[in-house]
Amino acid sequence: MSEALLTIANLRAGYGAVPVLFDVDLTVGRGEIVALVGSNGAGKTTLLRAVSRVIKSAEGTLRFDGDDLLPLAPEAAFTRGLVQVPEGRQLFGKMTVEENLSMGAFRRTDKAGVAESFERVYALFPRLKERRRQLAGNMSGGEQQMCAMGRALMAAPKLLLIDEMSLGLAPVVVDQLLEVLTDIRSQGVTVLLVEQDVFAAFSVADRGYVMETGKIVGQGPIAELQNDPAVREAYLGA
Repeated sequence: MSEALLTIANLRAGYGAVPVLFDVDLTVGRGEIVALVGSNGAGKTTLLRAVSRVIKSAEGTLRFDGDDLLPLAPEAAFTRGLVQVPEGRQLFGKMTVEENLSMGAFRRTDKAGVAESFERVYALFPRLKERRRQLAGNMSGGEQQMCAMGRALMAAPKLLLIDEMSLGLAPVVVDQLLEVLTDIRSQGVTVLLVEQDVFAAFSVADRGYVMETGKIVGQGPIAELQNDPAVREAYLGA
């Protein structure tokens, strides 16, 4: 693994008095694609919300690019380069594709850099350039996912947190998005991919973590996880 960009240790978090995460340890190296897999309700989304500081009731260690995340508000984590693509896309349906993309860059003041980001996003997702004047709410699920990912990239992230990218999408669309993830990584963006679709996540990730009921129950290089009897039986249908 390369130098750690995100370090999580002994993380405990939940909603009010309801605990969800129990002593979670997870590391994402700079330049990696790391998969976090598990069934619905395992706590994967809660982990992302804790990392992005949407959930404030957290204890343990959360460090990102050398900074302690625990004291930070969500906007402070965002401006440091920690950007999430939420489950369900959460686009502004009555705004155009281009307006949605612009929302990702609303805190940036480098106009030349923003223009470059637009070109980069349109190169990754040519469909978005074709439909940049279309209302986001009128697009297909796959196109909306592209727009949500593009909006996050407009923020110039160091780490992209992607929550259930494949949810509700046709396999051919998922394959296209997985190819884009490798392109995103080649442009210097690190990715933490949260997925129920283990096959999809493992097809692009360098390393993986398996979560059950708020705990990490397996981790390692993808080849090792794919050959782990417990993982194969529970998630790969073997």
